[in-house]
Amino acid sequence: MQKRNIGISIFLSIITCGIYGIFWFISLTDDTNAVSGQSGTTGGMAFLLSLVTCGIYSIYWAYRVGEKIDTAWAARGRVGGSDTKIIYLLLSIFGLSIITWALAQNELNKIIDNDVPPITPNV
Repeated sequence: MQKRNIGISIFLSIITCGIYGIFWFISLTDDTNAVSGQSGTTGGMAFLLSLVTCGIYSIYWAYRVGEKIDTAWAARGRVGGSDTKIIYLLLSIFGLSIITWALAQNELNKIIDNDVPPITPNV
């Protein structure tokens, strides 16, 4: 996982007419899979499914990314707080996916900054 500057990522997505946005979307997918410890749709497959379904899959993707981020925080001991999956879902429904990406990247950056490994139960 790599910490990314959100402002630069948005700027690059705009000036490259979305090409960097594709890379960012794929990276976000793979990073949320890694941080949550859940296997899921890879970044490339998520992008392909979003493309084939004319963006409908990206709404589901936003919900799942929020779920995985909540799971990652819970595994690190942060219980409660905001329910990001609903926020991401609503933003995606209203066509504000880049804001969803920025919020998800912000949460990933916080997890990277804290560098707290998931809590494993004692067996």
